[in-house]
Amino acid sequence: MELIRVGKVKKVYSVNENELLFEFTNNISVFDKIIPSEIPDKGASLCRTSAHWFEVSESIGIKTHFISLEGWNKMRVKRFKIVNRGSRELKNYLIPLEFITRYYVAGSLYDRLKDGKIKPMDIGIKNFRYGEPLPEPFFEVTTKFEEHDRNLDFDEAMEISGLDKKELEEIREIILKVDKRINSDVKGRGLIHVDGKKELALDFERVPYLVDTFGTADEDRFWDLKEYERGNFVELSKEFVRQYYRSIGYHAKLMEAREKGLPEPEIPPLPNDMIEKTSQLYKELYEKITGKKW
Repeated sequence: MELIRVGKVKKVYSVNENELLFEFTNNISVFDKIIPSEIPDKGASLCRTSAHWFEVSESIGIKTHFISLEGWNKMRVKRFKIVNRGSRELKNYLIPLEFITRYYVAGSLYDRLKDGKIKPMDIGIKNFRYGEPLPEPFFEVTTKFEEHDRNLDFDEAMEISGLDKKELEEIREIILKVDKRINSDVKGRGLIHVDGKKELALDFERVPYLVDTFGTADEDRFWDLKEYERGNFVELSKEFVRQYYRSIGYHAKLMEAREKGLPEPEIPPLPNDMIEKTSQLYKELYEKITGKKW
């Protein structure tokens, strides 16, 4: 098979004109930076967790690109064209957007509320506090192929993607349907699904398909349910690693460099104890998210 793309966390091989093979590596990235440390078993955790949610999605009538697992850290998937820009006439292509749905005040949503970039009334609340559940899901769209993800209004999102309003609304409904199942399933296993990112493609009839990966510790944020009920926010996702880089001051230096247009500082490797803790987190999360044994 021909290696056609190497991403931050996976390698993509061409099987034939209709299929691809994803190989999930043990790389980990934060803030659009690949950390110079590998996390044992991370690739297998992401691969198998995502395969679980593809199978669940298919069972509730949602189309996905998933075909089969191929070993511990590989999956075979349906192939779509990669384009930087979509159009109304284009078919069978990966939509060049990322779709984010948030259920609690956390992450970058909290940061933007704090900085005044989003007003509480815009998301249906009067005031805000970290960890507060939102009255309605907050649906956002960002760029996919720009150097750094950028939030888009729906008009620009449709212009970039080639989607019309009806198609964008259909995608939103698909995501909410899948998340309803994710939210319910993981709550029964002691987790809160806080937010998540998804990618979709359109087939030859412009029917939406869930693609890439989702519902994993990389794309989604999970909290420990019992700790949340006690008023604590225990991160059970890649956010655990992001918080480490915030605590050592790297995130602040990186953001300052980006805002000023300066060279970005190299991201330091994780210490050995963090590598071990992160590897264990990914294995435990596979079990908690899916309900299956590692």
